[in-house]
Amino acid sequence: MIRRLFRQMMLTQIVSAMTVTLCMLIDSAVIARHLGVNAVAAYGFAAPVVLAFAAPGAMISAGVQVVCGRAMGSGDREGTDACFTLALTLSLAIAAVGTALVLCFSGPLCTLLGAGVPGSGDPAYILTKRYLTGMILGVPAFLPVQILVPFMQMAGRRRRLVVAVLLMTASDVAFDLLNVYVFHGGMFGMGAASTLSYYIALVTGGAYFLRRDCLFHFRRRGLRADVLRPILKEGVPTVVNQLSLVLLVLFLNHTLSRIGGNMAVAAYSVISTLSNLCYAFGSGIGSVALMLAAVFYTDEDRASLHALTAVACRSAVVVLSAVTLAVLLGARPVVGVFLADKTKTMALAVRGLRLFALCLVPSALNTTLKFFYQGTGRVRLMELISVLQNFALPALAALALGPLFAVTGVWLCFLCGEGATLLLICLYVWHKNARVSIDAESFALLPPGFGADADDCYLCSVQSIPDAAAASEGAMAFCRAHGRDGRMSALVALCIEEITVNIIRYGFGMDSRRHNIDVRLILREGESLIRIRDDCANFDPVHYLELHRQDNPGAHLGIRMVMAAARDASYLNSYGLNNLTLRL
Repeated sequence: MIRRLFRQMMLTQIVSAMTVTLCMLIDSAVIARHLGVNAVAAYGFAAPVVLAFAAPGAMISAGVQVVCGRAMGSGDREGTDACFTLALTLSLAIAAVGTALVLCFSGPLCTLLGAGVPGSGDPAYILTKRYLTGMILGVPAFLPVQILVPFMQMAGRRRRLVVAVLLMTASDVAFDLLNVYVFHGGMFGMGAASTLSYYIALVTGGAYFLRRDCLFHFRRRGLRADVLRPILKEGVPTVVNQLSLVLLVLFLNHTLSRIGGNMAVAAYSVISTLSNLCYAFGSGIGSVALMLAAVFYTDEDRASLHALTAVACRSAVVVLSAVTLAVLLGARPVVGVFLADKTKTMALAVRGLRLFALCLVPSALNTTLKFFYQGTGRVRLMELISVLQNFALPALAALALGPLFAVTGVWLCFLCGEGATLLLICLYVWHKNARVSIDAESFALLPPGFGADADDCYLCSVQSIPDAAAASEGAMAFCRAHGRDGRMSALVALCIEEITVNIIRYGFGMDSRRHNIDVRLILREGESLIRIRDDCANFDPVHYLELHRQDNPGAHLGIRMVMAAARDASYLNSYGLNNLTLRL
């Protein structure tokens, strides 16, 4: 089930990771084709501002994925509502303040970005300022869009998420072309086109949160300091990650400007835009690892965390190997979309993009592992990997190789930085485990004694009624072997069989998809804990029994018996999965 869930979430998370990138890519292509090299350079100078505004959105989004994931894992509905309320409020407040600051200080900001100074007549300065003015008006939309993405994933609304991103992309293309051919709005119009497309994405995706059946609710009493602190704390590593990227872009812009002038900066602008699209694949895979790791870590589910590590790393290698091959083969025609053929800038960009492509697989592994570590509470490790991967090691490589190989030496910094980061992660893992190994258990880095001992945990998968009977018998034998009396052993077996058979009868036939049920039984002193997880349509047996408590006592007998046997029963739907926890 983990493999299937991961793959389902991976596609939509990759698409959502492209939310800002797609608009940047479209803008860059149209600017390069219709507004000239100086406009491309101006776009490159403005790129760090977009990344800087994406940083608080990424911070809150990552904090939500961890904190809300843990709340969902423990069945805390008030906690999930508080996460939603705080995240949305924070994003709107940051967007309002940030937009006002950029509009008031756009001139000094352009100078800080390296675009030139007022009155110098430098076309890059004027064009950068115009683009920033048009683009910044979209911040009050794209920040909330970033925030709503993980909530839509948690609610299982993956189709709506994909539709919102597709509509945003199509509208940005349309508005950019209208700006160039009809309104002639120049760089301001390019920024404004992205702004409009962000608002379309917000309306499309945000409509779900106005529905009555929405899993999350905005409540004023949800503005709780005890939830705000962990969201910010868990989100800080993502800010470190994002700001490291911003620093690297600034550093490489200045380095390339010194070594190769505006042509090198324009080439890097194209590479940077395309690299963000490529990075979205690794970022999407890492985000899924983060979200699921937070849930499984709260559930103290060691086996699922090991399985998640293996699936995530394998997906990173397979997906990014395909992306690498596609970039290597298609570098020239893709760069040709942005730059005219047979120019020095074109040649620089093609060579740089091909060298950049070689870093994608190690980059995806680094990103997947660091987000997994964030989800399992290793925040400092995630921050260290981010700084090494996104700034320190690539910058050192550029400093060392730039004087030797000019612009080509700068292009090599990506491969050197990502490769060195992956090597350092491996050395750290091998040191912590006191052995050299590449298995998932080693790289999960779970603390000793985490979760239930394997001897005290019974796991099985159910896909049919005979499987349900076998799971029930296996659970009874497991309980008897661990000293539980006959009554308790039979009660555990009854609960497992009743619930799994009920899911098969009423959940498996509702669509044509293949479904699965995971059963996990943990024996602790004084209690037996059963967790049943399935990927069928939403069904809350706890709430259902409350609604029908006054019905004929002979009706819904199976659910009544199970709920009567349980000391505590809780249900939560997360990421499209039904999670029922029973304590006997």
